[in-house]
Amino acid sequence: MTDSGTNDRPDNEPSIARHNSFTTWSIVAMLSAFLVAAAVIGHLGWTSIDTSVPTSGYVAMALGVIFSLVVGVGLMTLIFYSSRKGYDEPAVLIHDSAVHRDEVQTTSQENATSRPVETR
Repeated sequence: MTDSGTNDRPDNEPSIARHNSFTTWSIVAMLSAFLVAAAVIGHLGWTSIDTSVPTSGYVAMALGVIFSLVVGVGLMTLIFYSSRKGYDEPAVLIHDSAVHRDEVQTTSQENATSRPVETR
């Protein structure tokens, strides 16, 4: 695939930047600093208060985790089922060119008037 624009680079050269560029390393350093800061703040928040959680709190947390897992697994199951059965395919309009629309309406009106009435 060759672009007809003003592209001076050969086709076999990769289009991504080098992995050791300053921008890449600065982004990795900044994200690592955010990770360390979040870990420190989380540790300080976890250990700074000396309180105990009642048993009902642990039960509520366990039920919340179980409910979240059930909902997540159920939704993923529905996604896979829908994909396997073809429900995710785009809708396709099928045109029947052998029968004209006016003929269908006329035929359905004739059938409606010509049906015998059933009695019991």
